[in-house]
Amino acid sequence: MRIQTMKNFAKLAAVGLIMTALSACSLPKRPALEAASWMVAPERTGAPYKPRTDLWLKMGPVTTTPPFDGKSLIYRLGDQRYEKDFYNIYSALPNEMVGNATRQWMNSAQIFSMTVGQGNGFFPYYILQISVEEFYGDYRVRPEAVVSVEFFLTATDPQKRNPVIGKNRYTKRIALKDNTPQALALGQQEALAQILKEYELVLYKYAGNLPPPLGQ
Repeated sequence: MRIQTMKNFAKLAAVGLIMTALSACSLPKRPALEAASWMVAPERTGAPYKPRTDLWLKMGPVTTTPPFDGKSLIYRLGDQRYEKDFYNIYSALPNEMVGNATRQWMNSAQIFSMTVGQGNGFFPYYILQISVEEFYGDYRVRPEAVVSVEFFLTATDPQKRNPVIGKNRYTKRIALKDNTPQALALGQQEALAQILKEYELVLYKYAGNLPPPLGQ
């Protein structure tokens, strides 16, 4: 009797394992968790300036201060605490997004005859270098997008005198409507747009009083 009971138990266990396996096979497969991608690319609107020079401007190096130099969105949760969001990333590195946005913005403003990218082979008379100092979301008190950018306008000078025409730094904080990554990306885009809008006024003044190009 005992042996028969054990046989019955073994049969039930085997049936249970088979049913579990079949059930597992019939479950829908969950898709792998993928990172969402965000782009910060403000566009200039409004009429261009009356050009003050027929020369062109070249974009120089664009650098980003750590820990804001990666593709992950950065959240500031405390005075010394920053977190990276590996599931929400930028479509390009922050220095690439800021550099491309600046070049397109200044071409739209038409302050110089044209603004060309760093990879362009033209010999530059004037170079605009950029340092992205802050690029994150601040959630310590209320959610804000924080962007700080410093611009360095220089002239090519083989005699190694002071080549700096102007150095300007801007910081913008934009209140966010919620804590979502989308709100942060939109806030950073608005912050960068405000910075470029202010800097174009300064750059226009510089363009009216540029040192003469080499050989002139």
